[in-house]
Amino acid sequence: MHILIIDDDNSVLASLSLLLKQHNFNISEARNPASALEFLKQKAVDLILQDMNFSRSTQGEEGLALLRDIKKTAPQIPVILMTAWGSISLAVAGMRLGASDFITKPWDNPVLIKTINTIIGLPKKEMRSVINREDLDKDCDFSSIIGNAPNILNCLNTVARVCATDASVLIIGESGTGKELIAEAIHRNSNRSKEALVKVNLGAVNADLFEREMFGHIRGAFTDAKQDSPGLFSSADNGTIFLDEIGELALSSQVKLLRVLQDQKFQAIGSSKTTSVNVRIISATNRDLEKLINQGDFREDLFYRINLITIHLPPLRERTSDIPLLAKHHLKKTCIRYQLPPAILTSSAQVWLQRQIWPGNIRQLCQTIERAALVSGNHELDEHDFIQHSQHALTQETRPKATNNLNGNTLEEIEKNAISQAMKQLDNNISKVASHLGLSRAALYRRLEKYGFKKTEGDT
Repeated sequence: MHILIIDDDNSVLASLSLLLKQHNFNISEARNPASALEFLKQKAVDLILQDMNFSRSTQGEEGLALLRDIKKTAPQIPVILMTAWGSISLAVAGMRLGASDFITKPWDNPVLIKTINTIIGLPKKEMRSVINREDLDKDCDFSSIIGNAPNILNCLNTVARVCATDASVLIIGESGTGKELIAEAIHRNSNRSKEALVKVNLGAVNADLFEREMFGHIRGAFTDAKQDSPGLFSSADNGTIFLDEIGELALSSQVKLLRVLQDQKFQAIGSSKTTSVNVRIISATNRDLEKLINQGDFREDLFYRINLITIHLPPLRERTSDIPLLAKHHLKKTCIRYQLPPAILTSSAQVWLQRQIWPGNIRQLCQTIERAALVSGNHELDEHDFIQHSQHALTQETRPKATNNLNGNTLEEIEKNAISQAMKQLDNNISKVASHLGLSRAALYRRLEKYGFKKTEGDT
C-alpha cells in the first residue's frame, strides 16, 4: 500500500515515514501543496495523510484549498487530515469537503495505524450488484434479523461490507426499528466477536455521572468509592462499545467522549494514570443529528468521528412486505416463551397487520402479537383477534386523503393521530402510551412537545 504524506515539517515527515515503513507501507513525501498535486498527477497512491496548517498566517485556508484540489484531481483517494486539537474546527471543515477521517497532533501511533488500516480496508464498491438474502446469509450470521425487503437487504449488505473492519458505524432509525440488532450483527461478524460487546444507553446516563460510568474510578476518588471500578470503556477493551441514543448526550459529556474516541485514552476519576483501550465504536440514534448540530445541541466534530459508515434503518411502514415474516417469527417465540401451544396467523390476520401504521415499528408489532397470543388463547389468530385485543389500531384507511403522496407532513399527521388515540385510550398515562407505541418515554415526550399536546392531570 502506497501512502503520500503532505507536511512542511521535516520532523513530522521523518517520524511518520519511519512509523509507516515499519508497518510495511510504501511512503512518498510532499512538503507543500504544489508538489503534492504534481505528484498525484504522475503517480497513484492508496491514501493521503495531509497536514492542515502549512502557514500560520492563512489559519488553515491553504490546507482546505489543497484538499479541494486533491478531491478534484483524485476524488477516489481517501484523505486523513492531521491537525492540532486546538484547530480541530479545520478538520471538521475538511470532513465537509470529503476527507475520510482526521487525527490530532501529537498522534498516538497505534491509533494512527488503526485509522489507516480501517480506511484502506473499507471496500471501495458494493460487494454485489444484485442483493439477495441467501448470499448475505452465506457470508454473515444475520440469524437475528428477519426480512427480505430491498431496503433491509441494503442495510445488511453494508454490514457485510464493513463488519470485518474497525470503522466507526452510526445507525440511524426510528425507535423500535432494530438498531441494537444491527449493532449486535456488526459485532458478531467482526474480528472482535470473541470479545465483549458493551451496550450503553446514553439517554439514561446523567451528565454528572458520565465520566464515572464511562471511564471508571479508583477507590477513594469520592465518598462512596469503596473500591476500584473499571468503567465501560475498559470493559469493552479489544471489543465493541455500542453507544445507543447518542443524540441524547449532554454537550458537556460530548467533548469528553470525543477525546476518548480520538485518542482511545482516558483517566479514571481520581487517577493520574492514563489508560489506553482498543475499542470499536458503534453508535445509534433516532434523532436528526444534523438538525441538532444546527441548533447547537450536538458537536459537529463528534458527528464526524462516529459516522465513518452510516446505516439508515428503514421504519416498518417502508418494509410492509416483511410484516408477515416478522409476525410469524415473534408468534413462534411468544408461544415458546410462555409455553403456549403452537399458533399460526391466518391470511386475514397477516393482511390486517400489514395495513397498520406501526409508529412504534417492530417493537410495537411484537407487543401486539404477544398480547393477542396471550389473551385470545386461540390456535389460529385471525383479524378479529387483533382487533378485539389490540389497545390501538390505526389502519392505512385512517390516513389523511393525500395518501398517494406520502410526504413528511402526511407521515407526521399519521403519527400524531396514533399518539392521540393511544393517549385517549390509556388515560394519558405516559408510561403505558410509550410502552404501547414501542417508544421510550423520552421519545414520546419529544413527540408530545413536537405536536403540541398539552399536559393533563392524567399524565404520569
